[in-house]
Amino acid sequence: MSQINKVPASNGAQWLLDGFATLRKAPLALGMIGLAWGLVSALVAVSGQLWLNAILTVLGPVLFGGVVFAAREVEQGRNAHPLHLLQGLRDGKFVHFLALLLPQVVALIVLAVLLVVMVGGDQLQHMVDVMEKLQASPEPDPALVESLPLNALFAWLIAVLVVSVVAGFFTFVAVPEVMLGDRGGFAAMGLSFRACLRNLGAVLVFMLLFVVMLFAITLAVQILVALLQWMLGQAFAVFTGQLLLTAVLLPLLGGTLLSAWRYLLGAGAGLGVAPPPMPSTGIEA
Repeated sequence: MSQINKVPASNGAQWLLDGFATLRKAPLALGMIGLAWGLVSALVAVSGQLWLNAILTVLGPVLFGGVVFAAREVEQGRNAHPLHLLQGLRDGKFVHFLALLLPQVVALIVLAVLLVVMVGGDQLQHMVDVMEKLQASPEPDPALVESLPLNALFAWLIAVLVVSVVAGFFTFVAVPEVMLGDRGGFAAMGLSFRACLRNLGAVLVFMLLFVVMLFAITLAVQILVALLQWMLGQAFAVFTGQLLLTAVLLPLLGGTLLSAWRYLLGAGAGLGVAPPPMPSTGIEA
């Protein structure tokens, strides 16, 4: 069994710094990978075909494994390109990646059951009726909002947060373990869950910093979207903003989880506890 390293809570910040360092080393190449995924997602969304959305959802773990693979290539001084998104398929790991969807499916089922139990079937129907009335009325009645089961909904939202975090523990470093290691999906998920529990402080620090970073990047993109909207129109501005977010966030997250995998499971991956130092200067496309 792989060794699960114990790291200090502050190490969660280092993962994010390493992700930025990897992105800074090859922003154009890694950005094109995120852009390619974003374009495919946009085309699928515009098509309105449910089967295409289903295929893209199933391929999600494989595609993100490709992002992690590309980040590793850049880190080791090699080139990255959009075809790396399909590296998991070329390596014959599709079934292993497919298993990584299980925590999401289970989480959705658990949350659906909790919604019925915590809110109640009658109250859910009441919520649907209230929403229809609010949409149909030009001047919404505040009494309708007050009639909603707000306390139960708030409690359910807390449950959503807890269940989502727990489900995320199973896949946190499972994607790089499947992509770059030699384990199957279920073994990688078990290893990821135990690593997150043992390093709960570092994982929580990372999550907090990632939310702050996500807010900052989203705000910057929204400012750019506002400028583009004034010059080129709303549709083009919103579309460009979404692609820019994808181009930045996907490779950043790929490099970040690559670092987390190395720190948490470094000995098992044969890579040591700490990743190799990143060069401080130079930008490679």
